[in-house]
Amino acid sequence: MNDTGLLAKGVSWRDYLELCKPNVVGLMLVTSVIGMMLSTKEAVPLTILIFGNLGIAFCAASAAIVNHVVDRHVDDKMARTIGRPVADGRIKPLQAIMFSAFIGCCGVAILHMFTNALTIWLTLASLVGYAFIYTMFLKRATPQNIVIGGLAGAAPPLLGWTAVTGEIHHNALLLVLIIFAWTPPHFWALAVHRKDEYAKVGIPMLPVTHGERYTKINIFLYTLLLLVVTTLPYLTGMFGVLYLVGELLLGSIFLYWAVIMLRSKDKDAGIKTFRYSITYLTLLFIVMLADHYLFQI
Repeated sequence: MNDTGLLAKGVSWRDYLELCKPNVVGLMLVTSVIGMMLSTKEAVPLTILIFGNLGIAFCAASAAIVNHVVDRHVDDKMARTIGRPVADGRIKPLQAIMFSAFIGCCGVAILHMFTNALTIWLTLASLVGYAFIYTMFLKRATPQNIVIGGLAGAAPPLLGWTAVTGEIHHNALLLVLIIFAWTPPHFWALAVHRKDEYAKVGIPMLPVTHGERYTKINIFLYTLLLLVVTTLPYLTGMFGVLYLVGELLLGSIFLYWAVIMLRSKDKDAGIKTFRYSITYLTLLFIVMLADHYLFQI
């Protein structure tokens, strides 16, 4: 196939899979699936569970591909991203955009067939928020980019919830609030670790514009805020004691890493905190699910 084809010479399906940021989309799907399960005391219809999440995944992947294209000149200067397919030249920007449009349309079509209009509109809003508002504008405009843009990434549990119920519930908004509060300490920990690379490419991440000490203080404060926010579902009666014990334990470990970052000279404290933050969110939602099925039904 020539270079204008979707699978150009030297390009494998793995390159197109990498464009979709499968690890990021996978974590989003964990929260989406659990959002679906928490929305009902009954079993989630299998068609919605499978195809609803497939549609959400396709739309999220579509937004991720736009991020690859927009950031290609930045990605080729950063060690973490230098080998990405568009930055490396294995996939041309036009090919990536065509692929993004294709899977985005597939995602919307799947959601149309198996969910409802509210889920479609919320998913599209999330896609536009990440792919265009965050990637094209906020990321380069303000050191608060990840705080403002984090709302798009916090949407999956709400999308899962509305896919099943067709309505926005206050409990679903609590799940969104948790991810919204989790995003800054999660991403700023990585930004501290990659500070020099962000400075090199001119991205105004908080440690670049305000220094590492200021960023570490903010990570600590946002982690405290996260502890408060994650207690709200217990206080509102959404979850019981199992959840309370689990979220306090997981949150205390997160706070421990925030303190380590604040006080330690370990240059790897940032990346260790970042990695734990992913484990934290996954386990937190699993604890939610366990509490919901063991004690709430």
